[in-house]
Amino acid sequence: MKPRSLPIILAVLTIAATSLYTIPVSAQDTASAGSTFIASVTRDLDNLSRKYVGLAQAMDGKYDWRPGEGVRSVGEVFNLIVMENGMLSGLLAGQPMSMDDRPEPITDPAQLQEALAASYTTVKDAVAAMPESRLTETIQFFGRETTLQAALYMMLADQHEHLGQSIAYARTNNVTPPWSQQSE
Repeated sequence: MKPRSLPIILAVLTIAATSLYTIPVSAQDTASAGSTFIASVTRDLDNLSRKYVGLAQAMDGKYDWRPGEGVRSVGEVFNLIVMENGMLSGLLAGQPMSMDDRPEPITDPAQLQEALAASYTTVKDAVAAMPESRLTETIQFFGRETTLQAALYMMLADQHEHLGQSIAYARTNNVTPPWSQQSE
């Protein structure tokens, strides 16, 4: 592959991924997915919570580490997840978070680990309380019109991307993610 074709490939993949989040979801699609979608999101949030809290504990003492100038530190990534969960739970409750409502960054490791766990509990409760009929509701999300279901997909995909980032940070610092350690 020629080096100059990489940006084109990345652009095509980005467009393809973005289109997944803007596909209209019909009421029929929602009815057939129904509680399966809500249950799936809840399981995914449980998984993300376990992994982020585990990494936050394992990376204690390394929250200031960053791979390079201008790149988020370990602690900044964890704080971003807390903020995203606040945004998502507000969105689901019909009270979107404004940029002025963003929480102050947490620097204390124990408080940040607690905030991560609490943020996932809050967002899971918001998902569980949401009627399935709202999944097709049209909302404004990051300046774009989309459905509530597509916004959930987008936020979960973003959190998985940051999980990969956090795993790379851990491995670069010789920290093995707790869930991938083999028992002896």
